[in-house]
Formats: sequence, structure tokens, C-alpha cells
Amino acid sequence: MSTPALGLLLVAAGYLAGSIPFGVLLARRFAGVDVRTVGSGNIGATNVARAGGKKLGIAVLLLDAAKAVLPILVARALLEGRDHAELWVVLVAVAAFCGHLFPVWLGFKGGKGVATGLGVFLVLSPWAALAGVVTYAVAYGAARVSSVGSLAGTAVCTIGTFVAFGWTSPESWAGFAIAALIVIRHRANIRRLFAGAEKPV
Repeated sequence: MSTPALGLLLVAAGYLAGSIPFGVLLARRFAGVDVRTVGSGNIGATNVARAGGKKLGIAVLLLDAAKAVLPILVARALLEGRDHAELWVVLVAVAAFCGHLFPVWLGFKGGKGVATGLGVFLVLSPWAALAGVVTYAVAYGAARVSSVGSLAGTAVCTIGTFVAFGWTSPESWAGFAIAALIVIRHRANIRRLFAGAEKPV
């Protein structure tokens, strides 16, 4: 199979993997609720934790990260030694992330992307991901507001990726695009933060 054909196949597979709505599936199975109808209506780990408890939220966080990690690792293995392998791997990463934000199974109405974005950074820029996790923990610990930790951690991940790879790397600009989408998906949270109305978790 030619590299473009394999690359496109892996991008499609990455999107489909990323679009698996673990938050909806686990909340329905173990908490008996449609997470889209409770709390913030988001399908991510924070709202699942509100609806079904901390353990269920952690499970969703790990699975949402894994659905980016696994397609990227598979793409790396299958594309190793091929032309433009790095670029194709980055495209698979972005496709998996976009699958979470715009899942075909839910009418393209998905989550905010923090856990899946973390999965992307864990593979493409591990040290930046670690810095982002630490930043999230510190910011969340100070504010007790998940969106504050998420936005702060995302910013540090993005900066760390540019530091690690430079301005011309596809990893850096993929990280920037992912961060921009996360910020856009958090625009309601940002409005509530400025209004002092964002609820702690």
C-alpha cells in the first residue's frame, strides 16, 4: 500500500477511535444516566464525575486519553521509515482529537477535548504533557475549578511543545491547533469565570 493511502486510512481510523463516546457509554452503563442531560451536558470526565462519581470520571479520563494514544502509536509503527511519516502521525493525532470533539455517533456534538488532547501530547511531546499535568494539578488545587486547571495545563503543554520542537515542527502547530480548539470549546466556561459563576468540582 502506498504511503498516502496508508496515511489516509490511519487518519480515518484515528478519527473513528477518537469519536468513541466513552463518557456517554460508561455513564449510561454504570450510573444509569445520559451524561448529556445532567450537569454541564458535556461528555467528558469532569461531568461524568459529577453524574456518576470520581471513579467513573477517572475511567473516562483514561479512556479518552487512550483513544488518542493508541492510534498515534499504531500509526508510528506502521509508517516507520516511510516518506513524511512524521507528518502523517501528526495528522492521525489531530484526527483522533477531532473525533472526540465532533463524533459522528453523536451528531458531531462531542466533548471539550482536554483528556484526548492530553493523550496526544503524551505521545508527541511527553515532557510538555507532564508539565501540563503538573500545571493542571496546581491550578485546580488553587482554584478548585476544573476549567481553570484545564486551560492552564493546555497553555503549558502548547508552550512546552514549541520549546521542545521549535516553530517549524508539525508537532508544535498541531499542539497549537489542539489548544485553540480546547479554548474555543471552553468559551462558556471562560465567560462564567469572568462572571464569577463557574462552579467548583
